Amino acid sequence: MRVLICPDKFAGTLSAAEVATAVAAGWRETAPGDECVQRPLSDGGPGFIEVLGTALGGRRVPVRTVDPLGRPVAGEVLLAGTTAYVESAQACGLHLLTEEERNPTVTTSYGLGLLLAAAVEAGAAEVVVGLGGSAVNDAGAGMLAALGAGPVDASGYALPYGGLVLGTAAGLAGSPQLRQVRLVAATDVDNPLLGLHGASNVFGPQKGASRDDVLRLDAALECFSAVLEKAFGVAGLAALPGAGAAGGIGAALLALGGRVVSGIGLVTQLIGLDAELDAADLVITGEGSFDHQSLRGKVTAGIANKARDRGLPCVVVAGRNETGYREAAAAGVTETYALVEHFGSTDRALAEPARGLREVAARLAGQWSR
Repeated sequence: MRVLICPDKFAGTLSAAEVATAVAAGWRETAPGDECVQRPLSDGGPGFIEVLGTALGGRRVPVRTVDPLGRPVAGEVLLAGTTAYVESAQACGLHLLTEEERNPTVTTSYGLGLLLAAAVEAGAAEVVVGLGGSAVNDAGAGMLAALGAGPVDASGYALPYGGLVLGTAAGLAGSPQLRQVRLVAATDVDNPLLGLHGASNVFGPQKGASRDDVLRLDAALECFSAVLEKAFGVAGLAALPGAGAAGGIGAALLALGGRVVSGIGLVTQLIGLDAELDAADLVITGEGSFDHQSLRGKVTAGIANKARDRGLPCVVVAGRNETGYREAAAAGVTETYALVEHFGSTDRALAEPARGLREVAARLAGQWSR
């Protein structure tokens, strides 16, 4: 039997590659004669560079950048031909902050701007920016500042970092230094920038925003979106699908003339996953939390859809499962297994995810292997 193992990361515990390795090890304990093909995935969030670097080769250029609070952190740019790949989570990731430090009213995307600048300096003609897992809600204002086009107030003074001060934005300090590089935003969400389904309302609370913060951030981003529309001549920017990705960084990339593509669609295309799916008998995918957001363009939904279209059974292994059977089945999911249920404890699922994955996979092999 040929088993295709293509999970996303388990945020905060295991990388996608570690998840795939644990599942394959567990399967082989029960069915050593089966072929386990490991293809770890990313939808643009954490792990984007690791997954593409493994599949594409290319050259990885180290970059000194900063985290969402402006502290030094290591990043990198992946160069493959004339295309550069950048992972926003390396500079803006929620995983870079402690629980106490999470505050999207003050966090910045400045570090992503440094990564973009490095990609431009490396001679790339096109830069693909993986968006996801961010700790920011500044609509890319910090990123623009690193590129020479930060927001200014009515007196022309540069604004501090963070999303909340954008309510006083009146213009930009200059033009972004991008040398006509083509920009692509690879994202797992299609949310607009503003409103009930916008960046602040949907993702702000995950980043530490209170209800009052959410309302004030949404109003601040509304002001800044008008600044972006005027500066770059993009009408209706805030309502564009994907504008709300990564705390509104999607909006800034769209304003700069970028286009939005499906993160999981791009990755599966680049690593040749369709051919692996065509040859598989069973697909195993998964992520840390399988919930309603998983069904909106993330790895699990993308893989389940592709499996369904081929008539392949698709099993999701997750840290926890918060979806209903019907909605999961409609997406193409045959069965779902959660580590929380396996262990009977959230704490143990977080403490021993690799062990749990091996045990669940061993049980799965007993049920599915020929």
